[in-house]
Amino acid sequence: MHLHAHSRPAARPRPAGRRRLALAAAAILSSAALALTGCSAGGSDGAANNATNDAAADSSAFPVTIHSALGDATIDKRPTRVATWGWSSQDAALALGVVPVAMPAFTYGGNDKGILPWDAEAISTLGGTAPKLLDGGDTGQVPFEQFVAAKPDVILAPYSGITKEDFATLSKIAPVVAYPDQPWATSWQDQMTIIGKALGKADAAKKLITKTDADVSALAAKYPVLRDKTFVYASANEADQLNVFRATDPRVQLLNQLGLKNSPSVKALDTDPKAGSYFYQVSYENVGRIDTDILVAYFDNQKAADAFTADPLIAAMPAVKEGRFAPIVGESFVMASSAPTVLSIPWMLDRYVPKLAAAADKVQ
Repeated sequence: MHLHAHSRPAARPRPAGRRRLALAAAAILSSAALALTGCSAGGSDGAANNATNDAAADSSAFPVTIHSALGDATIDKRPTRVATWGWSSQDAALALGVVPVAMPAFTYGGNDKGILPWDAEAISTLGGTAPKLLDGGDTGQVPFEQFVAAKPDVILAPYSGITKEDFATLSKIAPVVAYPDQPWATSWQDQMTIIGKALGKADAAKKLITKTDADVSALAAKYPVLRDKTFVYASANEADQLNVFRATDPRVQLLNQLGLKNSPSVKALDTDPKAGSYFYQVSYENVGRIDTDILVAYFDNQKAADAFTADPLIAAMPAVKEGRFAPIVGESFVMASSAPTVLSIPWMLDRYVPKLAAAADKVQ
């Protein structure tokens, strides 16, 4: 599947026209507000989704206020109808035993229903009511009307690209837990902590973080060849342009946990480090300036990976020429690595780290 440039995982979407759509949605939401106030926050499907894990939630944790870069979310009581937005909030909720009443559909990387494989496994294990799948998971376009219909009592979006306008509009439906600093820059650990707090499951969230960190550390110990090797994490979604991910991106930070170090050339080539984006572009004409032990990049399929290395300028890169290239291939693997979580990390990392180690073995 080949996604358009605005919706590819490499360039998380910032679609035009958000303000216009948000204003239009405001009229819908204002008329829906009365209907929402008349609805029980713990409707039958919401209760069914969370009944299996009620005891694990700490009711004394509420009310709670969670601060974000876009505004505060005050949650008065334990949420029973949880909606998620962005790439990975649903992972954290599911890991904590909560099946969302609504979450994004992912045509990229998901199954025929638009559910990512590790989420499908968790939903099956929990046995909850299947979530309503929201449009816009691959484009970032918030489906306000669908959120109204889901009747959530909290909206989790700490790893997303929602704007101030989106936040204000969604907040008319339910408290919105947004990102603490920049869009698309919240580490998986912080996502887990924030969502654990929002759901009254802070202790459970802390245990999951500790366990996942320990698993990553054990994998790093199993492959000591990775330690202190430098790497560049990139993607090639536009002709003759390489997207290079900055140190603040969670996918880069996950490889740091394995002992890899960011190549100094990443910072040296960054002409606008304060731009606020999670990546910058390097033209193929300048890829020779990338100096790294290992090159990591992801692709929808093997055909795309082969086309990348067939380009003469890419083929001439020492990391590619000498076999120090560790591609991530396949849509589900791209999603798992692009949005690491306590669910996606174990799903993909055991299978990918041997490829990294094989590339590291070839470093002179």
